[in-house]
Amino acid sequence: MKLRNPLANALNHGSAGDGVGHWWAQRLSAILLLVLIGWVVYAFTVLAGANYQEASEWLGQPIQAALAALFVLTALYHATLGLQVVIEDYIHHRATEIILLVAIKLAAVVAAVLVVFALFSIASGA
Repeated sequence: MKLRNPLANALNHGSAGDGVGHWWAQRLSAILLLVLIGWVVYAFTVLAGANYQEASEWLGQPIQAALAALFVLTALYHATLGLQVVIEDYIHHRATEIILLVAIKLAAVVAAVLVVFALFSIASGA
């Protein structure tokens, strides 16, 4: 026999149980992107007029490669979170929703691997 009020069981739990965590992840990734956009503007000013060799040498520096990777990976993560919200809010056919959610996460992982591989290739001088 349950003597606990059903409302007490539901408190602090959204429909999926992780809405607050998702909300915080979006806000924190947005803040990180705002900071990293400062680096992107700096990078564009430094590289203005540079040829491919100069840009590769600059981006091949460990700190610059790390910041570039952090920017792109954070942008992919933030975009994935945003697209997830849009899909969950506007796609009402469950199978389509699941397919789209898997597709955006798979695309983000593939893009992340390609970016990291490209940055390692530039940093190693290949």
